[in-house]
Amino acid sequence: MSSRRVRKASVAIAAGAAAVSLMLTGCGPSGSSSDANASVLRVWAGSANPISENFNPFAVDTAVHATFGAIYEPLFFFNQLSSDPPVGLIGDSYEYSEDGKTLTIEIKPDLKWNDGEDLTAADVAFTFGYGSNKDERMVSAEVTGDTTVVITYSEPMFTSASLLLGSTWIIPEHVWSKIDDYASETNPDPVGSGPYKLKTFSDAAYTVEANEYFRDGEPAVSEVQYIGLDSNQSAQDLLSTGQLDWVGQFIANPDSVTGSGKIATMNNQQDPTVILTCSNVDLGCSGPQTDPAVRQALNLAIDRSTIAEKAFAGLVAESSPAFVLLPRDEQWLSDPELATSPQDADIAAAQQILEDAGYTKGGDGFYGKDGTALEIDLFSPDGWTDYNDAAKLISEQAADAGLRVNYRTVSDAEYWTPISSGDFQMALYGLTQSLVADPFSNYDQYFASKSTAKVGEDPVSGQNYARYQNADVDAAVQTAAGTLDEATKKQAYATIQAQIAQDLPYIPVVLNASQAFFNVDRFTGWPTDDDLYANPLPYLSAASAVVLTHLKPAK
Repeated sequence: MSSRRVRKASVAIAAGAAAVSLMLTGCGPSGSSSDANASVLRVWAGSANPISENFNPFAVDTAVHATFGAIYEPLFFFNQLSSDPPVGLIGDSYEYSEDGKTLTIEIKPDLKWNDGEDLTAADVAFTFGYGSNKDERMVSAEVTGDTTVVITYSEPMFTSASLLLGSTWIIPEHVWSKIDDYASETNPDPVGSGPYKLKTFSDAAYTVEANEYFRDGEPAVSEVQYIGLDSNQSAQDLLSTGQLDWVGQFIANPDSVTGSGKIATMNNQQDPTVILTCSNVDLGCSGPQTDPAVRQALNLAIDRSTIAEKAFAGLVAESSPAFVLLPRDEQWLSDPELATSPQDADIAAAQQILEDAGYTKGGDGFYGKDGTALEIDLFSPDGWTDYNDAAKLISEQAADAGLRVNYRTVSDAEYWTPISSGDFQMALYGLTQSLVADPFSNYDQYFASKSTAKVGEDPVSGQNYARYQNADVDAAVQTAAGTLDEATKKQAYATIQAQIAQDLPYIPVVLNASQAFFNVDRFTGWPTDDDLYANPLPYLSAASAVVLTHLKPAK
């Protein structure tokens, strides 16, 4: 049960705005939309041109954004910005047995798929037993009533609720039972239960339209157009001139976009930007970064305060090596020293770690061992200027400590593919925050052995792209998953946090500036500081669809 990985909106070199402008505005005058497009919401969720036609809900890295939430739904929506109970989507209620091994789910009655077929409890049971959704701990998924599904596990699954219920995309049995190779399926005619269904597709843009069978009635916004851009500057220009309505991207000077009052913004700093390392020799990783001492030295060599100011315009927050979101998760932080990573560089301490590990400094000022220079490759995607600037600074700061880190940029395809397969040394990367005020899903998805794979293979379930394995962490994750006892869970988390802060398979850099920009002149119903019903980032999975169902054309 893999949670949706978020692709951060890229910050690329300007190109192609004029062509996209014509596509968006039709025959209307520049900077305005035609009457025919008055209720069409135009979105850039970070897709690069050309857009690949893939609506497979199992393809968490490559499927287009509308797949997750707008077309396919989980059972419940867990709001990252709230401690409120989850909101029922397909699901109506759920209950664990006393031992946590049995999960009983009630779905809403009279549901339909967007092709008009009935959505039943049998579809839910089928989903949990299909493909990568089937957890190795699942014993059975049985339909016990018209709207009731009972899932039995061999272990307690209390803490996994947000993953099981909020990140498992429910699929129709009458479609997917005929698909043998679910992993390679591109699913060009997606049949889902969400508020929208696919209308048209091209490699420049695709449009979804209101689903007439949606349980709450057709959404007020009749069509949503998702476009592909290779330029964040183009997206900013189109947003500023009223030709885009919703984007999630880094803009160093947000006032330049919001000054007219037509565009509003929200910056919820919650997703960690990290130096992702291929850390595990046993699973096929190679390079100096596989040595924990090198990762620890780099962790101390970088000056995060400078990176935050120069690369991210001071719009980011401090990240935690315990991978908790503070102050939200404060009750789960085991050691106050792990609240935030060091903000200033400590060159002497970094060099001491290297020398204690047997590295010596050569005449060129850089460390090596046994006659081999220490040299690491670090990459980030073309045009993500905040990430690229950060990578450049990391390289320069590492050099001050005698660590040679060579940074480069790569295309979108050259970025995601090696990360998934493990064919890399280091990459600037964005993790997603846990869905609820509990870091369990972070530990389960990014640090557990079951969530990774050998180099050359993509993880089937989970996103442990660092290839990290630690028996103590695995045991603690399992303990946390099987208890409702707060003290037991805290003890398990203390073990996890101590280990991952020492091993550093993901070296925290900043808590990312998650900026959303949206047109309040054309549409109403957006989240506000007083009503944070969902995170307004268009590239978030279920949350973005919840936002869409709240919106109405303003005129």
